[in-house]
Amino acid sequence: MSKGPIRYATIGGMARPKEQTRRREQLIAAASSAMLEHGSSGLRLADIAKEAGLTSASVLYYYPDVRELYTAVFAQGSDEYCTHREARVDEAEAPEDKLAACIASGIPWPGAAEEASRILYELTPIVLRNPAAAAENATLIDRQTALYERVLRLCEDSGRFRLLLPADVLARSFIALEDGYGVSVLTGDLSPELEQQRLLDYARIMVPAV
Repeated sequence: MSKGPIRYATIGGMARPKEQTRRREQLIAAASSAMLEHGSSGLRLADIAKEAGLTSASVLYYYPDVRELYTAVFAQGSDEYCTHREARVDEAEAPEDKLAACIASGIPWPGAAEEASRILYELTPIVLRNPAAAAENATLIDRQTALYERVLRLCEDSGRFRLLLPADVLARSFIALEDGYGVSVLTGDLSPELEQQRLLDYARIMVPAV
């Protein structure tokens, strides 16, 4: 965390590209941390600046519209979230194990998984009112749906399971259930273990063994 006044590396009065990239990455990390502490509804520009060790004016130098910063937080968070899920699925071998891994990877377990999910949920108001954030959210949903669809087709192609709905429809249904249950887990109304059990039960019903 930097201290004291910021001395921008400049070319013709503008920050160098490498400096811009570094500062933007720093601010994305700071905004993510501050959002976990204060929530999106209580987060202030000053909170982000304090977390980054900068002034509010410095934050606005790189993100004149703070919604752009929130969108960047969402984009990075969703990419890391999906990358984690894809890695978990790739680690499993049998189709049914891949489906179980896909389900487990979308649950906000205590720790890093909960923090990642919480940030994405916290940014829902931005998604609803900012086209750029909405586009990032669409990418997040599409990427998760594609992962589920790939796993479901593997289950079907194995000849040991059948799908009671088309793979793309069923995949989107899993994501919708995750979104609903995820909120309940984060608010304490549902345990991660119970969410996992309910999703596995749904999988057994909709992807029965032949």
